[in-house]
Amino acid sequence: MRQGASNEESEGGEERSKIQGSQTLLRGLDMLDKVIDGPIKLADLSAAMGLTRSTTHRLANALTDRGFLTFLPREGYQLGPKLLQLGFLAQSQADVVQISRPRLEELAARSEDTVHLGRLDVDLALYLDKIPGRRRVDISSRIGDRHPLTSTGLGKALLLDTPESAWRGLFETSRQHGAPVTDYDVWAERMRGYVASGHAYDLEENEDLVRCVAAPVRDASGRIIAAISLSSAAQYLDDDRMSAISQDVRETAEQISADLGWIAGTRPPRRLPRR
Repeated sequence: MRQGASNEESEGGEERSKIQGSQTLLRGLDMLDKVIDGPIKLADLSAAMGLTRSTTHRLANALTDRGFLTFLPREGYQLGPKLLQLGFLAQSQADVVQISRPRLEELAARSEDTVHLGRLDVDLALYLDKIPGRRRVDISSRIGDRHPLTSTGLGKALLLDTPESAWRGLFETSRQHGAPVTDYDVWAERMRGYVASGHAYDLEENEDLVRCVAAPVRDASGRIIAAISLSSAAQYLDDDRMSAISQDVRETAEQISADLGWIAGTRPPRRLPRR
């Protein structure tokens, strides 16, 4: 009985801890709402939150340490630089998805295959959008999924401007993220071909019996900010069809890039991916 009671007490403590954590998160979000109209002094913020001065001060300092708030002497707390960064990133992502969607839908309709849009997320490929194809093929990817860069066509397309000196490090990192064990020299030789052609392939490397063709999307500066991919079962994407459809995928990516202000031929200096 005592052992059972001890387990119940432990589980109860964990549950209380989770509830307290959720309450703290909600209070933090409420605090951001309270400072949205400009600097607010600690006393006024405490009154608006309905919390003690010490609790308000502790929570505000935690948000300040993370960059969500900024403290101005004699004026109080206001929104911090982290929110500006998140707002910019959210806006840029929304723009890419919104601008790309009509082009992706057209490509999916022409090809009858599944089409994706994704971007670099540190050292993974993050899927932002997916247009299902008309074929009876189950492509298991979902919006929000993150996949290794070096084993996905979309990920390789994101790396086409990355200098070769960084490839091996990215290759090893992708293995840590679950990319299949393959020979680096073979992979690097294929990547050289992808760089030269302006598009990349996934030859059943990320998912058995699924292939894809991918191409980069560039902004006005020529920087690769996203990539698109066309995926289908290997039986619908044999070598001949992959070669034939590569131009369509590449042209669609270039049309999206042009919609974002890119001018053909504009390329930024090659540089290491952001870490």
